[in-house]
Amino acid sequence: MRVYLPLTLPGLAATYKAGELGPGPLVAYAVTPGLREWYVSDDIEELEYAALGRAAAASLRLVAGDPDAERRRIVVAVDVADDVVTADPDGRGMDAGAIGEVRVEGSVSLKKAAAVHADADDAREDVTAAAAALGAADLGDDDAQFVVDGAEDHELLWFGVQEIPSLIG
Repeated sequence: MRVYLPLTLPGLAATYKAGELGPGPLVAYAVTPGLREWYVSDDIEELEYAALGRAAAASLRLVAGDPDAERRRIVVAVDVADDVVTADPDGRGMDAGAIGEVRVEGSVSLKKAAAVHADADDAREDVTAAAAALGAADLGDDDAQFVVDGAEDHELLWFGVQEIPSLIG
């Protein structure tokens, strides 16, 4: 199963140094029955793109929670065995924040990573603003939500796993 693990740039650096994502359990996003129902599509590529988007939103929350992290969303796509993944681990069903959420038991070797997705340099200003506005958006501020949505307008770029050293600099 392909899962998308949200990280920050310091988290990616630590993962690279350790050679694994972990320790587990890890919160990730994947094509789940709930995501299929929410997105209403049978196209697996569209569904995986939606799961990647959910992970990017979770990465923004991680960035917002770490004032020292570079303002870039980071998502690692990893292939894991189905039996180490639990869909809807907290039983929140169609709660907007839980759609597509899965729990991966244990650590995952970086060798299982298929790709890294990261914001381009031109997204930093919008990601910075979105991270600052996230709390107000969560409280229902429409203007703040507009700012958060501005970060989502940026597509994450695809990087091969061998490109991690250049990403973490």
